[in-house]
Amino acid sequence: MHNVKLKKTATTLATAIAVATAGMALTTSHALADGWEPEEQLNITIAFGPGGGNDVLSRTLIDILEKYDLYPENIVATNRPGGSGAVGWGYVFNQEGNPYHLSTTSGSFIATPLQADTPWDTMSFTHIALMAADDQVLVVNGDSDIQDFDDYLEWARENPPAVGGIGSVNNDFIVAQLLSQEAGYDYDYVPFNQQGELTTALLSKSVDAMVATPGSVIGLIESGDFRALAFSGETVPDALEGVPSFAELGYGDAAVAMPRGLIMPPGVPEEAREWWIDTIAQVVETPEWAEYVEANFLTENVQFGDDFTDFLESTINNFETILTETGAI
Repeated sequence: MHNVKLKKTATTLATAIAVATAGMALTTSHALADGWEPEEQLNITIAFGPGGGNDVLSRTLIDILEKYDLYPENIVATNRPGGSGAVGWGYVFNQEGNPYHLSTTSGSFIATPLQADTPWDTMSFTHIALMAADDQVLVVNGDSDIQDFDDYLEWARENPPAVGGIGSVNNDFIVAQLLSQEAGYDYDYVPFNQQGELTTALLSKSVDAMVATPGSVIGLIESGDFRALAFSGETVPDALEGVPSFAELGYGDAAVAMPRGLIMPPGVPEEAREWWIDTIAQVVETPEWAEYVEANFLTENVQFGDDFTDFLESTINNFETILTETGAI
């Protein structure tokens, strides 16, 4: 624990045609990078437990690759949680030069090596694509007397809350920390490696609140088990109608989006990297990808190869500044 004192719709003919057209396009031979095509099983490492954003992204990617025959061999996904992503990404790092390993990214992919002594850092890997940005929602137990953010703020200033999140220094932590700093209350941050554990902790009232991606908790919000108090993104999704954004509350500086991207081990042949860039460019054009983005309240932000690398460099600088200013590193 860190003690912190800082502040289906019915199917229409048009949809059917669109899906069929996409399928025809994607199952035909696409422009492959010269000199490399996959010939072995693909191994996808998920650096957190089942149910979280990395897990959902990875399994959505697998479904699309398999549906459209974009990857010709078997695909195996393995959850390797631990150390705020350090275990999973450390495993991928150790597969140097092997083009048959992939992993997805989150805020911890950037923040963990800034805070911990890992043998790898964000720039150690082969960067394929940024695919989307993920925002967070602050929630409490549905049985709580806290009805809105004003109630939460008043209570938190008198009773420093225990706030749960995924990872020790993931976006959940950064958002929780910046929000407390801006709003002027103390809190205890409680990190979890798996979304299920975090959800159970709030349901059992072992923590007072949690920061989570909307897609991981929307069902519990809709059922009344959780109550959403504030959303970090600029545009509040329809499913959270009535919930204010951080900016509307006057705490816009606490809105830090999580990068959902795709990486490979260090030293992967450039031909393999180009093959994956080409393939992911097709993935993000599928109706299934659009459905994933909408269902998980993501902001689509697609950047390939070196553009993704540039994005990561900029984000590292931003995270480092935030974590230094808030005393986390």
